[in-house]
Amino acid sequence: MLRVIATGRKGAILKFFGRMSSEAPIKGPRPLVVCGPSGSGKTTLLKKLFEEFPHTFGFSISHTTRSPRAGEEHGVHYYFVDKDKMKEQIANDEFIETAVFSGNTYGTSKDAIRNIQNSGKVCVLDIEPQGVDQIKKTDLNPILVYNNPPTLKDLELRLRKRQTETEESLQKRLAAAEQEIAYGLTEGNFHKIIHNIEIDASYKEFKDFIVKELKAQENQGVVIRWE
Repeated sequence: MLRVIATGRKGAILKFFGRMSSEAPIKGPRPLVVCGPSGSGKTTLLKKLFEEFPHTFGFSISHTTRSPRAGEEHGVHYYFVDKDKMKEQIANDEFIETAVFSGNTYGTSKDAIRNIQNSGKVCVLDIEPQGVDQIKKTDLNPILVYNNPPTLKDLELRLRKRQTETEESLQKRLAAAEQEIAYGLTEGNFHKIIHNIEIDASYKEFKDFIVKELKAQENQGVVIRWE
C-alpha cells in the first residue's frame, strides 16, 4: 500500500481494481516500487534518493479515512477524507487499490500516480507484498525493489528503539516482517534485492540500480527529468 515515507499499514486487507484506465494511457517513466518490512531502512534509502534527485522522483500520496496524527498535514502525508467520501470515490473507480487496516480505509488513487507520471517524474510507491502482487497485474510496468533488513533481530531492535509500538503491535509487525522477508527473498518477485546492512553502501547499490534502469528507459525514448 502506498504511503508517505514514514508510515505504513502492515497486515492491511487489500482490494485491487485492475488496470489504470483504457481512457487515459499511462505516460512518462515506469514507477518505482519499493517494498520491505517496517524498520528495514527503506525510509532512509528513499529520503537519500529524493535529496539527491529532487527533480526526478515524486511520491504518490495515499487517501485515508483515519484522523491525522500529530504533525501530519493534508496533502503532504495523506489526503484525509471521511468514510462517505472514500466510499463514493471507490464506487467511482478512482483507486488502483484500497486496503482496510485497524478500521480505516487507505487507497492509492489513479490520479495520484498519473499526475506524477504526466509531470515526467518517476512515481515512487512504498507498498506491502500484497500490493506488489496486485500492481504487477496492472499496466504500470513498475521497477520492483525489495529492501531486506540485516536480521529479524536487528529489525526488532530498530522498532523497539522507535518507542511507537505496544508489545502486541510489535509482535504483529515482527510476524508480518517474517512473511515479508520470505516473500522478498523469493526468486522472481523483484528485479533487485538490497541487503541493507550498511546504509551508505546500500544506498549506492540502490541508486546505481535505479539510475541504470532510468538510463535504459531514456535509450528507448522515455524522457527522464534529472534537473
